[in-house]
Amino acid sequence: MRLSTIKYYFREAFQSVLRNSWLSLASIGVVAVSLLILGGSLLLVLNANNIAANLESSVEISVFLKDETSSDQIEELENRIKVRPEVAEVHFVSKAQALEEMKKNLGDNQDVLAGLEEKNPLPDALRIKTISVEQVEPLARQLESFEQVDQVRYGQGVVEKLLALSKWVRTAGLVTMLLLGIAAVFLIATTIRLSVFARRKEIGIMKMLGATNWFVRFPFLLEGMFLGLIGSLLAVIAVYFGYLSLIDRIEISLPFFQLVSDRSVLVPLVEALLGLGLGIGVAGSMISLRKFLNA
Repeated sequence: MRLSTIKYYFREAFQSVLRNSWLSLASIGVVAVSLLILGGSLLLVLNANNIAANLESSVEISVFLKDETSSDQIEELENRIKVRPEVAEVHFVSKAQALEEMKKNLGDNQDVLAGLEEKNPLPDALRIKTISVEQVEPLARQLESFEQVDQVRYGQGVVEKLLALSKWVRTAGLVTMLLLGIAAVFLIATTIRLSVFARRKEIGIMKMLGATNWFVRFPFLLEGMFLGLIGSLLAVIAVYFGYLSLIDRIEISLPFFQLVSDRSVLVPLVEALLGLGLGIGVAGSMISLRKFLNA
């Protein structure tokens, strides 16, 4: 491709932006608002997933052992559980440790447990964490059949509700992002179609003189990319700095509520929004030109 042709493409694209300044501003606004909503939705889903993941990671199985279980049998059972592929961690808690934990949890009221050291009614136990929360219930049911096991607890009912909630949040987030992305593409396509329509006579003459579809199409693609990029930049600035400000406020007023603030998560999100802005611009241009150039 010759340099003069490239210059022509860019000149036409930017002249079109300036010539249709109000339409261009409308397109930039549409992309900015769409990506602003999309970015906000992404952060909402990201934090909802983070909360769900934290809750999932706190789920563990408590395996209470029979009183007559010897140390060798406990060690054997612990080793059998450790080698299972779905097990991430196994931790033995003796009855003495369990009593100390209970006292600690009771705080100033721990006197109610006085005297239990001599005849501790609490059982020895194994606390088990799985690789994923979906493996908790099947593993717990298998552990119930072990000879040394007296009782198994894993938050029956709560785990199932937590799984259902996590699934709902992730599905709702994906559907929301998909709908907003489609809406943004069609809004910018409509705006660029107006620009194409305003230049229909000029394009018709170019086609009559033998211009290829790509020769006609390329300036509009550049225009769409430019509008998409500027719109996404505005959205990124608003989303990124607005979110950082929200984190600062939450840390002061609700310090126990931890929002996602890791840059390794936020930077890819910003890059994705910029890339999506470019993609929306290209898709909008392609959709708006397809019918016109095929006519």
